[in-house]
Parts: sequence; C-alpha cells; structure tokens
Amino acid sequence: MKQPAVKGASRRRWLLGLAALALGPGLPARATVLPSEVAAELPGAQLRGSGRLRVFGFQVYDARLWSPAATGPEQWRTAPLALELQYLRKLDGKAIAERSLTEMRRQGDIAAATAERWLGEMTRIFPDVGPGDRITGVHLPGDGARFFINGQLKGEVRDAEFARWFFGIWLSARTSEPAMRDALLGGASAGTR
Repeated sequence: MKQPAVKGASRRRWLLGLAALALGPGLPARATVLPSEVAAELPGAQLRGSGRLRVFGFQVYDARLWSPAATGPEQWRTAPLALELQYLRKLDGKAIAERSLTEMRRQGDIAAATAERWLGEMTRIFPDVGPGDRITGVHLPGDGARFFINGQLKGEVRDAEFARWFFGIWLSARTSEPAMRDALLGGASAGTR
C-alpha cells in the first residue's frame, strides 16, 4: 500500500488517524480505555467491537461493545455485556427513549401495555445528552439491564425481556443498522441476517 506524501504535523495526524482506524471504525484512539463502570460490573471485560452511528450525514454517537468473553451473533442474548454510547451531539432524553422503543419494535410485536411501561422506564433513566456524554447499558442475562450516565448508576430495569429487546436494537439480526451490528460484534455477524 502506497502511503500518501505527508510532512511534519500532517504526518503525525495521518499516523494518528491510521491508528484510530485500527482500533475501530471512526473512533478516536482513547476509545479503548475500559470505563470504570464496565470494569466494576463485568470483571475481565474487553472491547469486542466499535462503530460510529451517522444518520443523514450527521454523526450521532460512537458505540463500543464490552464483554468478558467473545460474543457471537446469537450468543449476545445470554451473555453479560456492556454497550457504551458516547454522544457526539445534543439529544433530548425523551427522544432517545422514544427512538429506542421504535427500534425495539423492529424486532417484533410488543404489547401496548409493555411498550408503555418500557417507554416510561427509559424516559425516567435517559437524560438529555450533549457531546462527550456517555450512556452505558449493562446487559444482565436473565435479570435485566443497568444504566450508567457518565459512569454513574442512573437506574435499572429488572426485566429480562426488556434487556433482550433493548440490546437487540444494536445486536439483533433485525437491527436497522447491520453494519453497526457487524462492527460491534467484531465482524462475527458477517453474513448473518
């Protein structure tokens, strides 16, 4: 591969950019630092995959999947894992909750009463966010999910079905973002739909 001709500071930026690409699609080099909440909840967790969500050309967030063991395209449902979203723009917490429910419904039918309850839980937990803010969801198989905002516990939903549907937003074969799914699962989902 022929390297482009670059000098001085430009060369340093080019090399840093190349290093960032090796760590994950579109993520800065600092993205591999294990968040303290993940270390506490999932001892031995490692970065399994990462990606950047762009919608209509706008960068929305960087996503990172952490787990103690490699997680395949089907195993994620029963695996302890953490999904960290680091936001790149301002978003309203209620809008995050509503969009999450919309994406959960892509996986199948959810009873109206259940959807209303889940929306209430997410609205209670998800705050308004700005650039640099992080929401980390920890999947607790058979129990539910715990959510951290910028490293601090904000709340939990003790409902295993909710957790399966919520993390399915990114990890289910029915996700609206199959490239993100593939990036988070470290390429393990390639060819599965």
